[in-house]
Amino acid sequence: MSKAETLWIIPDGYIPPSSCGELVSHESVCVLNTSDQDAEVTIHAYFEDREPLMNMQAIVPARRTRHIRTSSLIAGSERIPPGVPYAMEVRSSVPVYVQYSRLDSTQAENALMSVMAFPVRE
Repeated sequence: MSKAETLWIIPDGYIPPSSCGELVSHESVCVLNTSDQDAEVTIHAYFEDREPLMNMQAIVPARRTRHIRTSSLIAGSERIPPGVPYAMEVRSSVPVYVQYSRLDSTQAENALMSVMAFPVRE
């Protein structure tokens, strides 16, 4: 039985505002598309004290994976700001798997975390 879904929630987003050393702090939404169709992925970012950034788009080709840096997402002329907590809703045109990863290199002792997003069965 497939666990791929078309809706995923990532409650804890945060782009570290600085880096130390050669590694750049960043986060990624990792999408695995095992279907025979390209996945049209739409990401919405929700904040504590401002309006959301809606309809940020990415394509994940059929039978491929894509690591989408959240700092590269654009809604109109706006990007997700570093140093601000937020959450994401990830929607796909076909069932996919979604993982979230963050590299925090704000200090010499780097931290890497990676978790599966929360799948929502619609």
